[in-house]
Amino acid sequence: MSTSRYDVENNEARRKRDRAGNLLSKANLLYVTEAHFSSDWHSTLHSHPCTELFYCVRGIGEFRMKDKTVPVGSDDLIIVNPNVEHTESSISNNPLEYIVLGVSGLDFIFDSDGQDFAVLNYRESRNEIVFLLRTLIREAEDHPQGWENVCQHLLEVLLTLLLRHSHFTMQMESPHHTNKECAAARRYIDEHFTEPIDLALLSSVAHVNKYYLVHTFKREYGISPINYLIERRIRESQHMLENTDYSLSQIAHILGFSSSSYFSQSFRRLTSQSPTEYRKQRRFCIEEATAIE
Repeated sequence: MSTSRYDVENNEARRKRDRAGNLLSKANLLYVTEAHFSSDWHSTLHSHPCTELFYCVRGIGEFRMKDKTVPVGSDDLIIVNPNVEHTESSISNNPLEYIVLGVSGLDFIFDSDGQDFAVLNYRESRNEIVFLLRTLIREAEDHPQGWENVCQHLLEVLLTLLLRHSHFTMQMESPHHTNKECAAARRYIDEHFTEPIDLALLSSVAHVNKYYLVHTFKREYGISPINYLIERRIRESQHMLENTDYSLSQIAHILGFSSSSYFSQSFRRLTSQSPTEYRKQRRFCIEEATAIE
C-alpha cells in the first residue's frame, strides 16, 4: 500500500489565507445573468454601480468602452470596475453567449496604470469556470434551500480561481455608498433607455416619490433623471452617427426619442451641432486621419 500526504497549511499560508479570505468575504453577489445575442439587440453604452465579471462562453464580438473598443471571444473574461461605461456587440454568424456576475464590495487593480477594465483569457481554466458559473445560474434559477449561501460561496471560489491569474489584484471598494434608490433608477435607465421612460416609471422602480427622486438623484449625480436619460441617448447616438449609416429617424426610433425633430433638438442643445453636422465632421476627421496614415 502507498500513501500520499499533503500538508496544506503553515503559519505563513494561514496568514495569506486569512488576508485573502477577509477580502473575498467583502464581495457580495448582486446578480447573475445569462445572455445570448440575437439580431434585435441594439448595443448601448451603460454603467453599473458595481463591478461586473463578463465571461464569454462562446462566439465572437466586441467590447466597447467610452473611448476604446477591444475584440472578445470564447473564454475571454472582461472585468469592468464600477461606473465604467461599456457595452458589447456581436457578429451575426457567430453570436456571443455570455454570463455576467454583478459584484459589490470589490474593485480590481490591473497592471496598466489607471485602467478600469481588463480582458483576460481563461481557456486553460474553462471547465472549472464554466462549471462554477453554470452552477450559480442553476442555484439562482431553481432557488433550492440555502441557495443564497451557495451562490455566495461559489463566488468566493470563482474569485480565488481568478486570482491565480497574475494580471490583477483586488481591493475593497471605495467607502462611498450610492443612494440605493438613485442607483436603482440609474441602473434602470442604463439598461432600458431605448424604451419609453418617465419620472412616474422611475419613481415606481425606485419605490420613492418622484419629487424626492429628482432631488436626491440630482444631489447624487449632478443631473436630473430625465436629463441623464437624454444624455445617455445622445452619447449613444454619437457612436451610431459615426459608425452606422442609419438615418436620423432610424436613430431616433432605436434610442427611444419620440420624433426625429426632438432628437435633433436635444442633440443640438447638448453638443451645439445638429446630428448631420456632427456626422459630417466626424467622418471628415476619420478620413483625414486615414489619409495621413
